[in-house]
Amino acid sequence: MTTIAVYLFCALLAALAVFQILLIAGAPLGRFAWGGQNRVLPARLRWGSVVSILLYAAFAFVAFERVGLIDLIPSDGFIAVLMWVIAGYLLLGVVMNFLSRSRPERYTMGPLALVLSVLAVIIATS
Repeated sequence: MTTIAVYLFCALLAALAVFQILLIAGAPLGRFAWGGQNRVLPARLRWGSVVSILLYAAFAFVAFERVGLIDLIPSDGFIAVLMWVIAGYLLLGVVMNFLSRSRPERYTMGPLALVLSVLAVIIATS
C-alpha cells in the first residue's frame, strides 16, 4: 500500500511540475495557480514556479527514501521527520488552495492538494 502511495504521490508531483513548466513558459493557466490573479504569470511568479518544481523533486526524493525505494541518506529518523514536515506543508497548501479567491484554483488545486497531503501522511506513517 505504501509503495502505491509513493508512486501516486510522485506521479501527481510530476504532473504538477509539468503544469508549473507550462506556467513558466507563459501558458495562460494562471487562474489555476498563485491565487489566480493573473492569466499569464508575471516574472516574479514564474520564479515561484521554478522553486515549486525544485520542491516537488525534493518531496519525491524524501518519499522514495522514506519507504526504502532508494537509500542515499543513512538517517531514517531524519527522513521520517522530513516527510512529516512535507505532509504539514502540503496540509497548509490544502487550506491556502481552498481559501483562494480563484474558483478554478479552489476546485482543481484544492482537491489535488488534499490528495497529495493524504498520500504524504500515508508515506510519513509508514
